[in-house]
Amino acid sequence: MANNLRQAAEQIVSAIGGKENIASATHCVTRLRFALHDEKKVKREELESIDLVKGSFSTNGQFQVVIGQGTVDKVFNEMVNLTGIGKSTKEETKAAAEKNLNPLQRAIKTLADIFIPILPAIVTAGLLMGINNILTGPGIFYDEKSVVEVHTQWKDFAGIINLIANTAFVFLPGLIGWSAVRRFGGSPLLGIVLGLMLVHPELLNAWGYAEAKAAGEIPTWNLFGLDVEKVGYQGQVLPILIASYVLAKIEVFLTKRVPDSIKLLVVAPVSLLITGFLAFIAIGPITFAIGNAITDLFTGIFDAVPVIGGLIYGAFYAPLVITGMHHTFLAIDLQLIGSIGGTFLWPIVALSNIAQGSSALAMMFATKDEKLKGLSISSAISAYLGITEPAMFGVNLRFRYPFFAAMTGSAIAAIFITLNKVMAPSVGVGGLPAFFSIVPEKWVPFFIGMGIAIIVPFVLTFVFAKYKKN
Repeated sequence: MANNLRQAAEQIVSAIGGKENIASATHCVTRLRFALHDEKKVKREELESIDLVKGSFSTNGQFQVVIGQGTVDKVFNEMVNLTGIGKSTKEETKAAAEKNLNPLQRAIKTLADIFIPILPAIVTAGLLMGINNILTGPGIFYDEKSVVEVHTQWKDFAGIINLIANTAFVFLPGLIGWSAVRRFGGSPLLGIVLGLMLVHPELLNAWGYAEAKAAGEIPTWNLFGLDVEKVGYQGQVLPILIASYVLAKIEVFLTKRVPDSIKLLVVAPVSLLITGFLAFIAIGPITFAIGNAITDLFTGIFDAVPVIGGLIYGAFYAPLVITGMHHTFLAIDLQLIGSIGGTFLWPIVALSNIAQGSSALAMMFATKDEKLKGLSISSAISAYLGITEPAMFGVNLRFRYPFFAAMTGSAIAAIFITLNKVMAPSVGVGGLPAFFSIVPEKWVPFFIGMGIAIIVPFVLTFVFAKYKKN
C-alpha cells in the first residue's frame, strides 16, 4: 500500500509540472491544494489517468487534485517526503495562490474569504427556520391550520427555535464585521463591536424604516446643525462591509504609529469612534441606498421577466462556480433577505446543485469504466447534498456534455420555480435537503422544480453518452 501511495505521489508531482513548479502545497479533507508557478505545465490527461486521482480543477488561483477522504493526507505526506517541499498551512497556500489572480478575481476572493467563514451559521439558521416553518406553516399537515395551532403545547417550542434561527440574521452585521475586519487585517473583536453597533436597540430598526419615513417619524441626532438619522442596518450587507474596511485600515494605521505604552488607550477607541461617526453620517446612508438599488434591480428583473431571470441564473450559476464568482451572490442573497424578507435566488442554486448531481449519476449508468462509476456515484451524492465541485470538476466538465445537460435542466427548473415565485426566507443546505429552507406554501412548485432538475439532466446525459458510443 505504501509503495502504491508513493508511486501515486510521484505521478502527481510529475503531472503537475514537477516539484520546481510547486510554490506551495497543502491539503484539505479530500483534495491536494497547490499554488503553482505555471498551471500551463499541468498535464491534465496524465493526471486524470492516475488511479488514486478522482478529478482536478483550478479555482481562486489554486490547482486542486481530488484524492478522497482518508487517503489524501497519506498521499500528501509521501509527496512531501518525495519532493522536500515544506508543509504549508491553508492560509500560506492561499496567499501564494493569490499572486496568480487578476484584480477582479482578488475582489471575488475577498468576498469569499469574508462570507465563507460565516456560512455555517447562516446555513444552520436556514435549517432551523425550516423546522420552524414546518411547525408554524398553515395547511402542511392540517387544512388551513398549522401544527402549533392544532397542538398548542408546541407553540413555545417553535418560538424558541425561531429565536435561535433568527439570531444569525438579526445580528448579521456582527458576524460580517468579525469576518471582514479579520480579512482586512484588523482586530476581529472590534469588527464584532462595529457590527453590533449598527444594530443597537436604540436605533430605528431597518425593517421599519419605510413605514417610519412615510409617517415622518425617523429619529435623528443633531450634530452641530447636521441631522443624522438614528437608523439601524439590520439585515444589510454593504454598510458593515465598507465600515469594516475603514475600521481595519484606521486600526492598522494607528497600530504602526502609536507607542506601545498607550496603544490600548488610543488605537481601539479612536478607530471605533472615527468609524462609528463615518458609518452613521456617510457610509451607512450611502450604502443603504446602494443596497436597496441592488435589491430593486434583481426584484425588478425577476418580476418583469421571470422567464429570462430564471433562465439566465439557472443556466449560468454552475459556470459562475467555475470562476468563483458565485460567492458574490451570497452577499446578494443576504441583502434580499434583509430587504424583502427572503431570496428567490438561493432556491435556484439548490436546483443547480441537484442538476449537476443528476448528470454525474447518469454517467455512472452510462459508463463501463469502474473508476468513473465510483467517482460518479460518490460525486453525485455529494452534489445532492450541496457540494458540487467533485461532480462538476471530476465528471461533468471532463466530458462536457453532462455539464451542459445539467445547465439545461437547471435552467428549465429555475424558470418553473421563478414563475411560481418560490422564495426562501434564508440560505440553507443546497441540494435535496433544500426544501427545509423554502416557505411551506411553495413546497409543491419547488418539489416539481426538483423533479425537473433530477430527470432532465439525467436523461440528456444518458442519451448523449449512448449516442457518443455509437
